[in-house]
Amino acid sequence: MTKYKYKIEGIDCASCADSLAEKTNKIDGVLHAQADFMHQTLSFECEPKDKERVTDAMRTMIAREEPDVVFRETEKIKEKEEEEEEEEGKYMLQRLIVGAVLFVISLFIQGIPQIVVALASYFILGYDVIWKAIRNMGKGQLFDEHFLMSFATFAAIYLKDWKEAAGVMLFYQIGEYFQDKAVERSRKSIGDLMDIRAEFAMVKENGNYVKKTPEEVKVDDIIRVKPGEKVPVDGIVVSGASSLDTASLTGESKPRDVDVNDEVISGSVNQTGVLEIRVTKEYGESTVAKILNLVENSETHKAPQEKFITKFAKYYTPIVVFSAIVVGIGVGLMYQDFNIGIERACTFLVISCPCALVISIPLSFFAGIGGLSSRGVLVKGADVIDSLAKVEQVIMDKTGTLTSGKFAVEEVLHAKDSQQIIEDAAAAEHFSNHPIAQGIKEAAKTVLDEKEITDVKEIPGRGLQVKWRGEEILAGNYKLMQENQIACEEETTDGTLVYVAKNGVYEGCLVLRDQLKPDSLQAIQELQADGRRCIIVSGDNQTITDVIGKKLGVDQAIGACLPEDKVRTVQDIMKNGMSAFVGDGVNDAPVIHSADVGFAMGGLGSDAAIEAADVVLMDDAPSKISLAITSSKRILRIANENIYGAILIKVMTLILGALGIANMWWAIFADTGVAMICVLNSMRLLFIARKN
Repeated sequence: MTKYKYKIEGIDCASCADSLAEKTNKIDGVLHAQADFMHQTLSFECEPKDKERVTDAMRTMIAREEPDVVFRETEKIKEKEEEEEEEEGKYMLQRLIVGAVLFVISLFIQGIPQIVVALASYFILGYDVIWKAIRNMGKGQLFDEHFLMSFATFAAIYLKDWKEAAGVMLFYQIGEYFQDKAVERSRKSIGDLMDIRAEFAMVKENGNYVKKTPEEVKVDDIIRVKPGEKVPVDGIVVSGASSLDTASLTGESKPRDVDVNDEVISGSVNQTGVLEIRVTKEYGESTVAKILNLVENSETHKAPQEKFITKFAKYYTPIVVFSAIVVGIGVGLMYQDFNIGIERACTFLVISCPCALVISIPLSFFAGIGGLSSRGVLVKGADVIDSLAKVEQVIMDKTGTLTSGKFAVEEVLHAKDSQQIIEDAAAAEHFSNHPIAQGIKEAAKTVLDEKEITDVKEIPGRGLQVKWRGEEILAGNYKLMQENQIACEEETTDGTLVYVAKNGVYEGCLVLRDQLKPDSLQAIQELQADGRRCIIVSGDNQTITDVIGKKLGVDQAIGACLPEDKVRTVQDIMKNGMSAFVGDGVNDAPVIHSADVGFAMGGLGSDAAIEAADVVLMDDAPSKISLAITSSKRILRIANENIYGAILIKVMTLILGALGIANMWWAIFADTGVAMICVLNSMRLLFIARKN
């Protein structure tokens, strides 16, 4: 099965988009169809051989069900889409101006001229609403906003309230215009946050650079990235040095310096020098593609609030429509005047439209996930937001999660000359790429002449033996010293121990320890300040785990855990409340998958851990754990504000409308006005992206 995605531009609401997805699912050969109202896309899975037939069936179905929707492939030119949207916006604005002028004129004239001018204003403003209502009635869709608005204004005309019919349609269209602009602006804002994909790649072929799309680039191709250009795919620098802006990927404003042999990730922006990069991943597997895929497909995993609104809207509008009929009949009988009953019933109908809910709730999660993504926190769906907000315990791996995986020399034991023993050890480790060797070489702070290092011999499970400047140096564990009859005592200090001997004489012992990440302590303190327990579960021995736990002040530190032990330990801890596990390595993938919420370190983390995780931290910063949890609570709070606020206002206005206190103008506010308020409230979530 292959997944295909198409644009459905001009779709009115989330329920309309879902309806198209349901009908697509019924097409023979379609395995699964999913609509995304916020991105205005409709995707489906089918066999490649069935693609054209399914696409033709979809095009026919959409033309029948939603004639105003433009159905096309997602690869269409973006600028063309923007031009069409701008033209539609100008046309609508012209209609609003002409309709408003005619409406104002109708207020100052009387008799037949007033009726003509008011009706002219009404039909200029509302012809598309009336047409959509008639068309949808033919398809059995009676309870949408077009039907409600047309019915209400027809009733006003029946009651000879010409000015009110024109005025209601005017203010309804003004509300819809600004509502559409608000949603359009929100889409653009989130789109700008996610504008991390390079438009092209300059690929080296036969000594020349050829412009290609990122999808055409292959592994081991050499690409060139000039200053100001985005890195199109992941790779390793083979020539040049530069600074990269990774803010769009990690939320980190500090540029990252890269040189030959350094890894670079797609989506980052080259700032200074020209880079030649050897491609290590095709576009579909690169960082930028995975980020965009996570954000774009977040709609496929709906939160309980979104599912509630979908069900609510399905039953709510028909109930209110029948309630309006009851109100109209009841008031008509009460006052012995059915014109009053019709007026109140129409007010009731306009108020009932659930636009505020069906638009703003998905937008809340969409904006929140987009805002978090711009801070380097990728959340795989709205359902994860709901789980994140309930997390009571955060369980963390140690190495690569709270520590950097980089070792540093912290102590030198029993040495007469500390600098000399470090240099001797650095000479022994010179040709090694092991993290311990890197830590020793950084501590030496000297540039060694490789020609002076000879007879390099690696002793498995023991260490290294070399000759440096004619002197024999041994560097390794205690067993290496014993086997070479080097007189020394075994050290008991916690940490990684490297014993060093020169010409058969013991020089001393280097103590190296894995270094905490700069924000690890801040991460623990923030989580604990919010009342969450912090627990370390590590494969390192208990002594080392306890040392790190004490430094960070965690609630519990559990060491000496094999991968299967980690799963069992985390499952036991989960019995005490909703738990998140944060890890980075291949061995963490099973635990990440089994936790209530799984976090993976996206920078250093393995692909297996990232695939298994619900949340990916792109810059490996533990402090982003607290950001993800607190932001999730904020997203849910704003979504609930929209739900309860909109329902409360509508119920109150419905009651006032039934009592004759709220008129048609109030009804317009309860429909489009509340929808705009909810949309603007949802847009506050984008400010997650603008926090420092």
